[in-house]
Amino acid sequence: MLELRELVKHYELVGGETVRAVDGVSLSVSAGELLALYGPSGSGKTTLLLMVAALLEPTSGSVLVDGRNISTLSERDASQYRLSELGFIRQSFDLLPGVSTLDNAVLKLLKNVPWREAHARMKPLLERLGLGKRLDQHAETLSMGERQRVMIARALSTEPRLLLADEPTGSLDTQRSHEVLGLLRELCRERGVAVVLVSHDPLAAGYADRVLALRDGRLDGHQPGGTPVQHSVG
Repeated sequence: MLELRELVKHYELVGGETVRAVDGVSLSVSAGELLALYGPSGSGKTTLLLMVAALLEPTSGSVLVDGRNISTLSERDASQYRLSELGFIRQSFDLLPGVSTLDNAVLKLLKNVPWREAHARMKPLLERLGLGKRLDQHAETLSMGERQRVMIARALSTEPRLLLADEPTGSLDTQRSHEVLGLLRELCRERGVAVVLVSHDPLAAGYADRVLALRDGRLDGHQPGGTPVQHSVG
């Protein structure tokens, strides 16, 4: 579903120094598969996600989604790709204060779907995520775990084929991290969504089908600490 071919992103700094943020990454992710990608700050994880989201142009290489090279899309087509084919859970909780849980969750869906229909579509998903009794609560009254679930609901609202998650448990305690990761894996497997999750959280490995590490812009095929990559984690 997703294939990266020798993906490269280099930055030229003042003085002629070259920063190799992503340096020849090749990998593939199938529909329904959750890939966890580890790496320290500055390893290139977020840069890689931005290229997959068509928000950053590669220096070279390609990003293929269902066989289409999205790194060559026009600005208009890239915007449509992000709207209809891609879900992106960012590190920050991009929720509007003073706005209800339900209205925050439907923001992306409203670009193509009438308000009433969007609400009807999103209520079952929010209930599935344990937010059925919080639909009318304002975003600022929600716990951190609840806010993260709203972001997951919004990312999945347009039924994307590909989901990117940038540190989705970074602000959560251990219990909430388990809950969010479990729900994310369950929902994406049911819907056949390919997931690339980047994280510092070691708990993510237990929910992933594969675990890779990114260091200095390159994949080394091992988890942090030298543990071999996990395959088919149950």
